[in-house]
Amino acid sequence: MLLLWLRALCRRFQHVPRRVPSRQVSRGSKASRAGWGETSKSSVKWKQLEHKGPCFAPAYEPLPDGVRFFYDGKPVRLSLAAEEVATFYGKMLHLECTTKEVFRRNFFSDWQKEMTAEERKLITHLDKCDFSEIHRHFMERAEARRTLPREQKQKLKEEAEKLQQEFGYCILDGHREKIGNFKTEPPGLFRGRGDHPKMGMLKRRVMPEDVVINCSRDSKIPEPPAGHQWKEVRSDNTVMWLAAWVENIQNSFKYIILNPSSKPKGEMDWQKYEVARRLKGVVDKIRAQYQADWKSPEMKKRQLAVALYFIDKLALRTGNEKEEGETADTVGCCSLRVEHVRLHTPADGQEHVVELDFLGKDSIRYKNHVTVEKLVFQNLQHFMEDKDPRDDLFDALTTSSLNKHLQDLMEGLTAKVFRTYNASITLQEQLRVLTRAEDSLTCKVLAYNRANRAVAVLCNHQRAIPKTFEESMQTLQKKIETKKAQVAEAQVELQKAETDLRMRGDSKSKSFLQKQQRLLKLEEQLARLCTKATDKEENKQVALGTAKLNYLDPRISIAWCKRFGVPVEKIYNKTQRERFAWAFNQAGLVPLLEFLCPLGPLSFWAPLPW
Repeated sequence: MLLLWLRALCRRFQHVPRRVPSRQVSRGSKASRAGWGETSKSSVKWKQLEHKGPCFAPAYEPLPDGVRFFYDGKPVRLSLAAEEVATFYGKMLHLECTTKEVFRRNFFSDWQKEMTAEERKLITHLDKCDFSEIHRHFMERAEARRTLPREQKQKLKEEAEKLQQEFGYCILDGHREKIGNFKTEPPGLFRGRGDHPKMGMLKRRVMPEDVVINCSRDSKIPEPPAGHQWKEVRSDNTVMWLAAWVENIQNSFKYIILNPSSKPKGEMDWQKYEVARRLKGVVDKIRAQYQADWKSPEMKKRQLAVALYFIDKLALRTGNEKEEGETADTVGCCSLRVEHVRLHTPADGQEHVVELDFLGKDSIRYKNHVTVEKLVFQNLQHFMEDKDPRDDLFDALTTSSLNKHLQDLMEGLTAKVFRTYNASITLQEQLRVLTRAEDSLTCKVLAYNRANRAVAVLCNHQRAIPKTFEESMQTLQKKIETKKAQVAEAQVELQKAETDLRMRGDSKSKSFLQKQQRLLKLEEQLARLCTKATDKEENKQVALGTAKLNYLDPRISIAWCKRFGVPVEKIYNKTQRERFAWAFNQAGLVPLLEFLCPLGPLSFWAPLPW
């Protein structure tokens, strides 16, 4: 009966489509390359979809008369379009990106396109431009917002909530569902990540004429802003986006979609992790197959096997096929060139060391020295023979052929599934090694963050060191020194009180116990501060959030919290807990599932009876 009940519970999720639709992303992320004209091959997603459309960025407000732009030391009154773009740059003067030549060159080129003929004739060198008054104006305005009285902050909060209620919800098959980012991205300067060659380019304002609306035929079509019209209104119930447009920097598609906490998104998350769990059952067979293929006489099969090894062990992406010069020179596994790989001779007792150095997704540099299997090393030597540095390493392989091979190995298998599987398994194993039941709560959270960091390193989730890092660390160190002084003082007071008690021959007094408790409390506070400093230092160049939200099965983290008595609020904030509500519901079954599969408390990814 128990097994029948569990199977019935599992069948609740069988209405989830077996294939996730083409990658749907919210404002600021890349969308599917297929374009909005292509419908998904998966089943119907909805029967009713009604919404208000996107909320557009407010119109530009001209600078006050007292805020001026200077060129070559003289004030210049800019046209409205040129002034708006100048404010984008002026707002960013305190950021490091404005010191980079690529950023400055791209900005100036796009800025000149917005100028009048007279302005272009006058303003010919960015070095002669003075944006200091503009920068100071926006910094003062930001500070004023931070110091607003509570009543005004509450009023702004109410206005934002009113906007959320109007645009932030849709009706999906009779249910009111929350929308993700319902606002279009405001115009500004593109920053990108890493050393992106397009940084500094002008992100143009999204207009209603750029937007395709998706809603059901019988719904009320959203009203465009006065004087405007939509690019197109369609009813495509095979996709989940509500509105879409093309951004001008990389000509990629942007979508307005449901909030991650909505039921459909939760089901898609659940399915994503279930596919990764299915991989656990066949991964040993897949690994045995590609290891055997390292010896194949067929070049294509050997290249396929080595590429799959890189995807599995190094969590590399496949690498999208793209037109020459389309975007930055970013590569993935299939598009690696000979110049990205160096084979090292044996040294310091290490053999078969491969160095990979290339720009990955979002122009983030991937640099890694890794010891590989002997056959992998020998195959790489053969692949690189008689090739120029710009030649493809895997010249017999394409992204499409690799993806087809992955599908042949397991339905739904992609490089991202491998990343999700290896990320979740790594988290689980690291938690098993790093967590001790007797540790304090602070130490357990540190152990979790270290396990999370191991995954972030595997997936190359880097970030630049925050500009405020040194300042915040100095502040933290001062707190630690102050706390150490308080601990030392409390120790002296306790020793003095203990000496007085011995001299009087008294038993421990209430005052002595209070001093003892105060010392223990101060020592705990010091330990928390020291742990926080360690955690902050270790994570200064690692982005933990990407892996936690996109690659780590939340059921592992929730099961770990339950096992070791860690409040889940220490791991997931309120928004994240809403997103993973489905995982909290399933994690309640963990003790029962462990009973059926007695493989340990953190073996949530063990094969379940069904």
